Amino acid sequence: MKTRCGWVKKGDLLYESYHDNEWGVILRDDRAIFELFSLETQAAGLSWLTILKKREGYREAFDGFDIKKVATFDEKKIDDIMQSAQVIKNRAKLIAIVENAKKMLDIIDEFGSLYNFFWSYINNRQIINDIPNYKNAPCRSEISDALTKELKRRGFKFVGSITIYAFMQACGMVDDHENDCFKKE
Repeated sequence: MKTRCGWVKKGDLLYESYHDNEWGVILRDDRAIFELFSLETQAAGLSWLTILKKREGYREAFDGFDIKKVATFDEKKIDDIMQSAQVIKNRAKLIAIVENAKKMLDIIDEFGSLYNFFWSYINNRQIINDIPNYKNAPCRSEISDALTKELKRRGFKFVGSITIYAFMQACGMVDDHENDCFKKE
């Protein structure tokens, strides 16, 4: 029996699989980073499990999170997406994915990749935190504060320090697995 982080809902195969195979795994691919970033912005005010259950619907609605395609979406495309039962029907959040895609393309042009941009905030070294119990884990940091400030300056939407810290955990910038979790580095 594997020991997992305490936040993982026991017996929920989707959640267990996400924890075991995705959460905290370092992402380098721009499309994958964009997808995760977009889904984290959708999770604001909701549980991650809610978003995870709708991930395939988001992938379908947003053309597999192809950044260049998503950046061209217009109001008609958002209207179509709003008809889907597979996404959260929050127009402002859906528009944010499109607007953030445009900003992501600017970052790629400037830094060469999304990985280069985000990882520059941690000097290209994963932060490994001492987490005896997930309930005492941080939900933001000075780095997520600084990154949030820069993203807002660049015009990103639905980004706050807590959302950005969750993104940093999920994409492997921060290892916040509990100390006794089998995934702890």
